[in-house]
Amino acid sequence: MSVADFTNDQFRLDGKVAIVTGAGGRGNSIGRAYAVGLANAGASVVVADLNKEGAERVAAEINDAGGKAIAVQADIADETSVAAMMEATQAAFGGLDILVNNAALMVEAVGTPAIQTSIADFEKLMRVNLTGALISSKAAVPLFQARGGGKIVNQLSAGGFPAQTTYGISKVALLGLTTTLATELGRMNVNVNAIAPGMTMSDAGKALTPEESPFVQAAMARVVKQPRGEPQDLVGALLLLCSPAGDWITGQALNVDGGFIMRN
Repeated sequence: MSVADFTNDQFRLDGKVAIVTGAGGRGNSIGRAYAVGLANAGASVVVADLNKEGAERVAAEINDAGGKAIAVQADIADETSVAAMMEATQAAFGGLDILVNNAALMVEAVGTPAIQTSIADFEKLMRVNLTGALISSKAAVPLFQARGGGKIVNQLSAGGFPAQTTYGISKVALLGLTTTLATELGRMNVNVNAIAPGMTMSDAGKALTPEESPFVQAAMARVVKQPRGEPQDLVGALLLLCSPAGDWITGQALNVDGGFIMRN
């Protein structure tokens, strides 16, 4: 076997350090699945969330299973808070290799038509869902440079294809940030990609789209394979984008949605 042959070890993250924002807020969440999945692949994980108790719960779960994790209370919309998150990461694990910009407002942003949304609410939404990802990415870059490169994965949504809510607008804008940062950071050996989940059976997802809702029933008839998935169904895509297996992938949005984007 030549040294160039692919092996499954290229999906391992041993010795890597990852931050997952929004990883502790809501029980069965995508953020929790991401944090646990990265830890199971060998990474040391910073479980970051505005909800301190939730972050501590997920970090304890990882540590109890033999992984390495710390909990950090962080507000991604606040530059001082994000700087403190980076300092805590450096102090605990000596650097940073992976940033997963998962934290977002969702349930709070769906339901009110855009034309009826107050400007204050819209600006708050964009501050978290878009500007927060930029604040965190900017703060991560010096740590990446100290390690020779890094990976950023932004959390999009099937709700942005096409955008039909202010939440969807924020996710389309985040796609633009993804391709822009991929262009700007590529020469620094930083890959920037995104995952766009479909309807996910997280606690938040079930609250937003309960099984009996007309939207879900319509999707059941239109989606080509599987209308709804579990948070764990997204972890494989995350590991591809964060690991050496994905070193040649940047500026991409990966739809993980059972074919939701192809609905007709």
